[in-house]
Amino acid sequence: MTVPTIRTVSLPGGSAVPALGLGTWYMGERFASRDTELAALRTGIESGLTLIDTAEMYGDGAAEELVSEAIAGRRDSVYLVSKVLPSHATRRGTVEACQASLRRLGTDHLDLYLLHWRGRVPLAETVAGFEDLVQAGLIGAWGVSNFDVPDLDELASVAGGARVQTDQVLYNLGRRGLEHDLLPRCRASGMPLMAYSPVDHGRLLEHPAVVDMAEAKGVTPAQLALAWVLRLPEVFAVVKASTPARVRENRAATEIGFSDAELAELDRLFPPPSGKVSLEML
Repeated sequence: MTVPTIRTVSLPGGSAVPALGLGTWYMGERFASRDTELAALRTGIESGLTLIDTAEMYGDGAAEELVSEAIAGRRDSVYLVSKVLPSHATRRGTVEACQASLRRLGTDHLDLYLLHWRGRVPLAETVAGFEDLVQAGLIGAWGVSNFDVPDLDELASVAGGARVQTDQVLYNLGRRGLEHDLLPRCRASGMPLMAYSPVDHGRLLEHPAVVDMAEAKGVTPAQLALAWVLRLPEVFAVVKASTPARVRENRAATEIGFSDAELAELDRLFPPPSGKVSLEML
């Protein structure tokens, strides 16, 4: 299948991933929505949003099962990401959790596997599990999620920790704290950030400033919020869209730019951090 191309972001290992991908949090949990959600995922793939992000936590595996159906017959066209819960992230548990995700996803490998957030398991154990999975060909690479600068510093001290590919974090107009230290750290090391909830779980869609600027630009509030996150070349994002129409709306955001005056106005309305802000997460 030939799909339209969009801007890509390069991971440290050399993989090029779409700057915008499909999130699946809360998807697959209601039978009545299944057909529409499947159509949304397939529409995304066909429009070039071939990065799909899911997790064993989402609906206790229901999201992975939905993705399995959506990518049937087109697995080679997608870059597939899933996540291991920290409670499963021992060396052996990481491998077993991945194998369970693969069964639900109906595939023999993940392109990227993330630790969902920090837990009590030592990072050395989780990294060892990730490396076992790479050696077995069950994942192409691994990364982390919801890691702040101290977490990444600790990860760097672990054997194999330098092979981390990305940090998936909460980032949007209303939550810019990571711009103070996390974003510069990742930029310096050549590791892009993967932003989740770029519309802040819908909160930004009703913010008067976002609504007003979107109207002035002739775009939707969602497109404005997404385009703002995607303005940085070292950031890629995943966003959930449960209908084909919303997927097409999000896809169009990849073509939207900003003038210097618009960016300055957004900085005034949503000020960047002036100091350290603890990493937020949902």
